[in-house]
Amino acid sequence: MSTGRPTALLLNAGHALDHLFLLIFATAVGTIAADWGMVWQDLMPYTVGAFVMFGLGSLPAGRLGDLWGRRAMMVIFFLGMGVSGLLIALTSGVWTLAAALTLMGVFSSIYHPVGIPMLVQGSKNPGFTIGVNGLFGNLGIAVAAILTGLLVKHIGWRAAFAVPGGLALLCGVLFLAVVPREEMAPAKRPRKSVDLPRAVMARVLAVMTLAAISSSLIFNFTTNGNGQLLAERLRGLVDDPATLGVLLAVVYTIASLAQLVVGKLIDRYPLKWVYLPIVAAQAPLFLLAAPAGGWPLYVTVVAFMIFVFGAIPFVDAMIVQYVDDRMRSRVAGMRLTVSFGVASLAVYVLGPTVKAAGFGTLLTVMAAISAFTTLCVALLPGRLPVGAPAPLAAAPVAQR
Repeated sequence: MSTGRPTALLLNAGHALDHLFLLIFATAVGTIAADWGMVWQDLMPYTVGAFVMFGLGSLPAGRLGDLWGRRAMMVIFFLGMGVSGLLIALTSGVWTLAAALTLMGVFSSIYHPVGIPMLVQGSKNPGFTIGVNGLFGNLGIAVAAILTGLLVKHIGWRAAFAVPGGLALLCGVLFLAVVPREEMAPAKRPRKSVDLPRAVMARVLAVMTLAAISSSLIFNFTTNGNGQLLAERLRGLVDDPATLGVLLAVVYTIASLAQLVVGKLIDRYPLKWVYLPIVAAQAPLFLLAAPAGGWPLYVTVVAFMIFVFGAIPFVDAMIVQYVDDRMRSRVAGMRLTVSFGVASLAVYVLGPTVKAAGFGTLLTVMAAISAFTTLCVALLPGRLPVGAPAPLAAAPVAQR
């Protein structure tokens, strides 16, 4: 059974909304801080609850997706995100803001372990399907930059949360209306995939977990810090918040296209030999960006974000290839709990780190993390053992 076009469109839109919501605060934080008489570095730690719950909530979300049903969980996702956005818009202080952002993190945790497994149901080219989904997710980041900048400039920062909240509620109603009910929960379906030897599976799970942690740190450092990085390093060249939002949106839009290319490649070649050069390219680009300023810095940001976004589809591709559909949401939830639980530290320490040491130090740290990710990926098996599904597209894929 394959996923229909209306369902696929809504699931891709959900990915865009998920990332859009998580990045609104990072884009609007300077304005919110100024409104409340603070500096943005001191306000950033109050969003850590959202990212902690984005990780921790993935575990129960994945379990419920497999055992209860993915359609019902996606309805809860859309409606919960919509209500959370409206609540954030109504906050009046740092602690109510922190509470509302944390609630948003609870609902945002549903998408990745539930929505992506649901999307690749019956896909003949799951790598490309994941790449398209990743493109939508990162276009959500791009839209967050430009939409938030425009709403903050012309209406106010509260509208930057209220407008996407309304869109999420609309998507929830549409999802409930057009997506057919599941005949049975994923965990109750017949087993279809090929078992891997335990040693190979243990190595894959170890690499998956370590790479997910390090890549999540990089993703959160960059997407939450790029706005302020450009504001600092382009000061005097570009000072208008809306223009900075457009420049940031251009970065994310260009970088997002890399996922389409990567998706095609991982349907045809072993994951390791596509993944390895992509993560290996990140460290030198971060080191180039560390001392740069002005337009050379902007070009370097575009370059390193192409490889940061290009690396995103790989962990989901590993889950599709190595894990039976009956438990994919649970495995995805476990890896997200670990990786984003650790990566939430990135959001917590971002402001204090930049305040104490500057962006140059932060970019150097990211280069070291990227080098570690490269070492992890080098441990992946080059090709699957005999009897396992070699190309990703050939792996039997049920509801995901």
